[in-house]
Amino acid sequence: MSGYPYAVMFGKQDALERLDIRVRWGRYDIRVLRFHLTTFPPGKICAFHKHDEFEFHFIPKGRGKLVTDTGEYLLREGQFYLTGPGVLHYQEADAEEAMDELCLHVEIAVRDDVGDGLDKWEAMEADECVGKLRRLPPVPAPDLYGAMPHFLAAFEACSEGAPGLYTTIKQHVVQILLKASRAYDERSGARPALPARDMKAYRYRLAMQYIRANYAGDVTLDDVAEKLNISARQLQRIFKEMRGDATFSGILEEVRLAAVCKKLAETDLSVERIAVSEGFSNGNYLHAVFRRRFGMTPTAYRRKVQSQSNQEESIRV
Repeated sequence: MSGYPYAVMFGKQDALERLDIRVRWGRYDIRVLRFHLTTFPPGKICAFHKHDEFEFHFIPKGRGKLVTDTGEYLLREGQFYLTGPGVLHYQEADAEEAMDELCLHVEIAVRDDVGDGLDKWEAMEADECVGKLRRLPPVPAPDLYGAMPHFLAAFEACSEGAPGLYTTIKQHVVQILLKASRAYDERSGARPALPARDMKAYRYRLAMQYIRANYAGDVTLDDVAEKLNISARQLQRIFKEMRGDATFSGILEEVRLAAVCKKLAETDLSVERIAVSEGFSNGNYLHAVFRRRFGMTPTAYRRKVQSQSNQEESIRV
């Protein structure tokens, strides 16, 4: 078994089957019934039988034979085939060589509690995958997209007992289904459509989040552009397109003044302390900027909002 990565799974073949693994994916409830590595000794026969669930078979080592109502097929290392639900099949290991098989049995049922919060892109992918699985012929095909390693990865997650192992194992189950559904596809350079962002609005939103988190410090246009992996000129253009003719310095000043107004209204801190804490060099500079923007001094603004607050309180009383 030296150099055979799946040999470790023989140490505890039922490790994954001890878990009651249930996956909600799109419109479907998926329940794992069997999830293990088994071996067929040379010449071993598994007589004709069928299952009510989907049974995924992967051959990581050895060779053998599969018989279904569509014909007789040779099995060899690196292949995959799907039987079920209800597919009658017969398996036999080569007379001279054992055959290992990674098996995943799952029930797939349509959910009856699908709400408005369903992710339409996930639902679309789940529908496509399950639809393809239901149409797959019971004929061996190469495991083109590498579903087999997910069996080992799920087993290792279970054995290690790391935080998040249940979620990790569920993700591996979904990957097995996705990659198995593509086993009969021809490789192509075509890429599926994915949900796309309005990159201008997205970058503007990220830039504003960064500015609001760092406005009190020495933040510059170059700093923000670097965080977004774009040029300063490109970022300035985004600001102008999203906010009329607003500049970075104007937006930064606006964010700082909003924070100043909040402090003036809610605290008794001096104007000097508020100025320094909210990114202005000193009280005099804040005084000039504030007067230019609001037509009054910070002190006058404080008196005004406090007076309004007192009046509202009197009305409530």
